[in-house]
Amino acid sequence: MGRMFGTDGVRGIANTELTAKLAYNLGRAGAYVLTEGTHKPRILVAKDTRISGDMLESALVAGILSVGAEAIILGVVPTPAVAHLTREYNADAGVMISASHNPVEYNGIKFFDGKGYKLSDSLEDEIQRVIECGFEGVPSPVGEGVGRVYREESALNEYIEYAKSTIKTDFKGLKVALDCANGAAYKAAVKAFRALGARVYVINDNPDGNNINENCGSTHMEELMDYVVRKKCDIGFAFDGDADRCLAVDEKGNMINGDFLLTICAKALKEAGQLKDDTLVVTVMSNLGLDIAAKREGINLVKTKVGDRYVLEEMLKDNYVLGGEQSGHIIFLNHNTTGDGLVTALQVAAIVKESGKTFSELAGVMKELPQVLVNATVPNNKKNIYLEDEEIVKAINEVEAKLNGVGRVLIRPSGTEPLVRVMLEGENQEEINEMANGLVDLILSKI
Repeated sequence: MGRMFGTDGVRGIANTELTAKLAYNLGRAGAYVLTEGTHKPRILVAKDTRISGDMLESALVAGILSVGAEAIILGVVPTPAVAHLTREYNADAGVMISASHNPVEYNGIKFFDGKGYKLSDSLEDEIQRVIECGFEGVPSPVGEGVGRVYREESALNEYIEYAKSTIKTDFKGLKVALDCANGAAYKAAVKAFRALGARVYVINDNPDGNNINENCGSTHMEELMDYVVRKKCDIGFAFDGDADRCLAVDEKGNMINGDFLLTICAKALKEAGQLKDDTLVVTVMSNLGLDIAAKREGINLVKTKVGDRYVLEEMLKDNYVLGGEQSGHIIFLNHNTTGDGLVTALQVAAIVKESGKTFSELAGVMKELPQVLVNATVPNNKKNIYLEDEEIVKAINEVEAKLNGVGRVLIRPSGTEPLVRVMLEGENQEEINEMANGLVDLILSKI
């Protein structure tokens, strides 16, 4: 079979692709591989608000218990809470059940090691190997050797306290709007901002199991953009389903994406003497406008492949403290080992409060070049067609020639969905829209 793990754990449509049996197998193999069978391990388990979470949690936990490990149930908390609390509780591993920004029918299972980091490819491959080999050598203890379940009721509040501790100011006088995406941030974000003194206005904080990410959150910003203006807020933040990413809205209702947030935070950290080597880590998907702003502000850029795991790898290599993606997946390595939507929101709000400037003024540090992203739905086994088909390769080269050095073409297969993403940047929005759609049409015509 092909590789089970994508760029962010194992994902698929719950109960058809990501079945209860697969969740059980992942719990069993994951518990064995991550703890090497040397002692009675403790593994944290959390989930977002989607309806299939209960089913997958039950199966995953059964798998964990079957090898004699203990499962610590955290309930509904953000993904970054799992990374943080795995370290805080000195657990052997953590697991998050979530499909992040994807629609409700999807779900996913994502592992963290004992230090709160996502797994390396080699560890993921070993988990898959154990499953494919029929769990050869994996113990099935009996009697008192079977694992137990414990519930940690204080997990959410401990995560909130940690997030609040990452800033040194309060938000008295600040009007903040929050779009919780009917997801994992629906309690944590509201409680944190209120505890810090902000006047908080909230939308999409009533999850019913089916409405996660539904026309809301960081993938659907329109409602928040309107809400911020109507409520005369100073700033707005939108999270995705598992709250490991965050996008923002200024007081005028303009969307402020991850490139802007990274630039604002990097500038503030540099001015405070806290930006290691004056360096920011971003991906190749970041807008060329970020490059221009960084150069003007004396900030060095290191660029990686798309995916927060590659950003993190680069950060760890040289101990850089800030990195992230245009999608709002931002890592403050001094605080957490993964993207943390709540910490990002608190950091940005603190910069706004301490600067005395409006959010739109701070966002003026960067000007975005026109960009277009068009998805082509393709089967997983055809994701490399843009590299292999001569006519497509020729068309890409022709588009790059037309952009004449003041734009670029970036095509990449999605690691989590059957998609090829076609991204263009240039000076003329209409022109790059036409070019991008032309490339997508060509790709689709070849399938």
